[in-house]
Amino acid sequence: MQDHRRHPFRDSHLDRQAAKDVPVTPQTQSPTYRLAFADDDFLCQEALRPVRLQLELLKPEMSLNEEGINSTIVLFGGARIPEAAKKDTARTKTLAELSAFYEEARKFAHLMTERSMQSNGKEDVIVTGGGPGVMEAGNRGAVEAGGRSIGLNIVLPHEQAPNEYVTPELCFNFHYFAIRKMHFLMRAKAICVFPGGFGTLDETFEALTLIQTGRMEEVPFLLFGRKFWESIINWDALSEAGTISADDLKLFRFVETAEEAMEAIDTWESKGLRDKIPGR
Repeated sequence: MQDHRRHPFRDSHLDRQAAKDVPVTPQTQSPTYRLAFADDDFLCQEALRPVRLQLELLKPEMSLNEEGINSTIVLFGGARIPEAAKKDTARTKTLAELSAFYEEARKFAHLMTERSMQSNGKEDVIVTGGGPGVMEAGNRGAVEAGGRSIGLNIVLPHEQAPNEYVTPELCFNFHYFAIRKMHFLMRAKAICVFPGGFGTLDETFEALTLIQTGRMEEVPFLLFGRKFWESIINWDALSEAGTISADDLKLFRFVETAEEAMEAIDTWESKGLRDKIPGR
């Protein structure tokens, strides 16, 4: 391994290895003798939560910087939506119908990755949650275009693994949902949301809130499938009730196909809503 250190001190990797070879004595076998940074029990203590949060923020950030990835295209969507070829196995008729969006996500990721490859995979890189369903479709489309894509997986109570299409060196695992969502948005050049459940809704509304309140720059924000989104959310009712403004409905746009999404991203014009926020 090449040494990139900028100081003359002994490498921590060497000490971690050396600590495994110390004589077995009551002192060396005590948990207090373990090196703090190599002690899993210590790092998982309640008091160390701020450190774990920082580590989850740093590890993917440093890795993505090393890979030279400057911007991403975020793809959110449901884990339960099957590909069209498997729609007969869907739990509900609606999920079977929504399988069309698996194919649109796959096609969109393919088109966007072809564009990304023009920058040697440094710009417009597809990022998904790394799971099945629409997420799989996004990573799959990137592979089929010959490019790379990111997967931000998270540990869940039930057994799961990243889908097979995530680029291995761009595959990350998280404990904290909040830090994972930060990484989704830190490099986002556009946000594309396909039909999904609680997780997709959570990601969608957090991102919209950040943009609405000026905590994040406005980027193209596309909702695939007007029929689905208008059937589960009465957007106009929010505006008519005054809980959001009419201008907030301009923060996103409905699209149906991958081609329409590409055009929407290319022709997106910021509405300048952030300039209207009091105090700015």
